[in-house]
Amino acid sequence: MAPTDDTEKTSPQTPAAPAARSTAPEASPVPGDAAAGPGGRPPAEAVATPAASGAHMPRWLPRAMVLALALYACFLLGDWAFHQLVGLLVNILLAFFLALAIEPAVGRMAARGMRRGLATFLVFFGVLATGIGFVVLLGSMLAGQIVDMVENFPQYLDSLINWLNQTFHTDLSRVEVQDSVLKSDWLQKYVQNSATGVLDVSATVLGGLFRLLTIFLFAFYFAADGPRLRRALCSVLPPARQAEVLRAWEIAVDKTGGYLYSRGLMALISGVAHFVLFEILDVPYAPALAVWVGLVSQFIPTIGTYLAGALPMLIAFTVNPWYALWVLGFVVVYQQFENYVLQPKLTSKTVDIHPAVAFGSVIAGTALLGAVGALIAIPAVATLQAFLGAYVKRYDVTDDPRVHGYRRYGEAVVARLQKALHSKKENHEDHENQESAGDG
Repeated sequence: MAPTDDTEKTSPQTPAAPAARSTAPEASPVPGDAAAGPGGRPPAEAVATPAASGAHMPRWLPRAMVLALALYACFLLGDWAFHQLVGLLVNILLAFFLALAIEPAVGRMAARGMRRGLATFLVFFGVLATGIGFVVLLGSMLAGQIVDMVENFPQYLDSLINWLNQTFHTDLSRVEVQDSVLKSDWLQKYVQNSATGVLDVSATVLGGLFRLLTIFLFAFYFAADGPRLRRALCSVLPPARQAEVLRAWEIAVDKTGGYLYSRGLMALISGVAHFVLFEILDVPYAPALAVWVGLVSQFIPTIGTYLAGALPMLIAFTVNPWYALWVLGFVVVYQQFENYVLQPKLTSKTVDIHPAVAFGSVIAGTALLGAVGALIAIPAVATLQAFLGAYVKRYDVTDDPRVHGYRRYGEAVVARLQKALHSKKENHEDHENQESAGDG
């Protein structure tokens, strides 16, 4: 029973341990003490909770979110700025090609000792004088045609009324028709809309003049400070890249200047040819119409000839309806002569671009930049083609008729017959071998 006594003696002393622990100073309350286990220790789940909650939010995540939001805001700002400045960028692009076009003339004048700024001014003065003269001639022609139509309107109306009365057995008079037209609602609405649209037309004209001034100003700076601009561009490039940039610049000047030179020469030839026709047919305003046909037919690719011929046809129709057919026939014949005889000879050494490529480039330029893209598409593609052509290795083409589009039909037929006879002969030999094997 001794062990029992020892157990009874030690058993009253076991509660003393908790009492001793209770005399120690109490720790500050920690959240979750209510769920603490025996001895004041929190359970394992409560201890792991702060570490687990911290694993869901890395320290780099807020910075990454702020950086992503900042980049998105910069993208939106850049997109907004680009759409706001797209008109200015297009004007600068057009001014750059205009500066490239007049670079040969300015360079020649500067090489003879003239200051580059003065040479650029003289070239631009000649371009502006030519443009203003063309606009004045065309405006005088249109104004004269409008005045003639207004003066002859009563006669046109009388002839139309007489034709209606004789054809449909009506009893119309010019006074009744004029009163009904002047008192009609659609005419009053048209006059009101025209009066309100005057401000829109004025704003459009002023906007066009400001845009033209912007283009000429940038083109003047690009042409006058061309060497300085090239030096500034080459100063940030290594020597190998500088040579490539200068080479591309030289090709662009040659192709753009050559394009305008060839187009200007063809415009002169076209204008002279159409002027002779208009003088023979006694069409009014023959010089202005000839200038119109020459410029529009050459600087609006592919369909410019037919657009330019529409105005002379209308004016010739007022003189004699048969004259309009003569003008149409001459426009069609001259277009074929220009496409197959004149244009290849003039552009072979300047632009040297296939007509299909030119047509596709015009369509692409129109889709991207509108009328400006159609105007600069051909010299841009010609420059790119000439620049990339230096990096394309070319080989001699074999002397094969198929290269020229001639297929060797006779040789192909003979080869097919020989193949058929050979296969037939082999089948016959196989059949004989099988028969001899069977007999054996």
